[in-house]
Amino acid sequence: MAKDFKAQYKTIVTDHFPKEFEITFRDNGKKQTLSYEKVLWNIENESLGLRYGENPSQEAVLYRLVNGNLSLGDVEFILPGKYLVSDVELLQSGKHPGKINITDADSALGILKFLHDTPGVVIVKHNNPSGAAKAATLDEAFEKAYLGDRIAAFGGAVACNRPVDILTADKIMSEYFEVVVAPDFEEGVLEKFQQKKNLRVMRIKNIAKLNEFSHQRFIDFKSLQDGGIIAQTSFIPEAISKDKMIPAAATYKGAEYNIKRLPTDKEYEDLVFGWIVESGVTSNSVLYVKDGATVGIGTGEQDRVGVAEIARDKAYKKCGERLAFLRFSKRYAELTNTEKQDVDTEISETNGGLKGSVMISDAFFPFRDGADVGIKEGVTAIVQPGGAIRDFESIEACNEANVAMVFTGERSFKH
Repeated sequence: MAKDFKAQYKTIVTDHFPKEFEITFRDNGKKQTLSYEKVLWNIENESLGLRYGENPSQEAVLYRLVNGNLSLGDVEFILPGKYLVSDVELLQSGKHPGKINITDADSALGILKFLHDTPGVVIVKHNNPSGAAKAATLDEAFEKAYLGDRIAAFGGAVACNRPVDILTADKIMSEYFEVVVAPDFEEGVLEKFQQKKNLRVMRIKNIAKLNEFSHQRFIDFKSLQDGGIIAQTSFIPEAISKDKMIPAAATYKGAEYNIKRLPTDKEYEDLVFGWIVESGVTSNSVLYVKDGATVGIGTGEQDRVGVAEIARDKAYKKCGERLAFLRFSKRYAELTNTEKQDVDTEISETNGGLKGSVMISDAFFPFRDGADVGIKEGVTAIVQPGGAIRDFESIEACNEANVAMVFTGERSFKH
């Protein structure tokens, strides 16, 4: 009999992790202990934890911090009981959550916590945003985030920083998603979501208080192959306002190099938004942002110019998919020759939507070739950490094209 490969996706793995565990830090006789308890949900009258880990062969468990606190110098950590994803209300379980669903939701909230002052939506797939946007209304933010990469969004986790209304719910229902996370759901929304039985609907009321989480750190653990552990304090991006961005300048062999043009207010707005989204993207990464939405996201590449090219190429492809959907309600591959010519003309005229966008890099450009990728496509401003020996090359490249450039003075790696 042929093996049922689909069955693995219906697997529920019984985990053997303990109900509670503790981590104790000791230093010069001082002991600080963090206490955790397993998170369980009541699903069809059964107490269940995570479905499985990254793969169906892996046991997994979600723990919440319930007691203790850690003091490291002047660092203020999130106190026990102040929860986001580790205390999610599972309003509709479908196939109840696995590890990836939880970490995707958490990654999305890691971006949204810096966008609490405006309606925002982040769609995450495999721990990276497929699209992120802010707008005057939640439904507009969802549409912009979704159209940033509607193909990659398929099966992703949608996180909203405002209660989901009927209009937004209708747009969410038009596509297949695994998870929807929000602080609440307006009347009629949950009934609408019930039409998709496998959708996980999660309410996290503290999303309404995301600003309280934006500058508090947590302990970030990474396990090694031999069972060892790296512990670090979590990353908080600081250059998330116009006044924290520095006009690009460099000194090389005694010569001074300065950027000739600073960003406009609109460019600053997109640069700040892009730097916030960048904090949730796997490195090396480069983003392109326009009008408060991502238009190209390059992730996890080894070289800087390579990831700038990947983000560029994705922007062109996703622009084609976006236009095909908006104009003809089709995938790009389904277009007739006449329809495809119509779409291709606009892709060419707008450089895949990159004309007038801004470019964001999580680390400095070691040479000007990375910046040149975006400049050739018509970006009008660039933000990067600065600090390369050859920063002057990138400054010269921008000055030649009348492109603004600012430094953050911090890098934004995520591994």
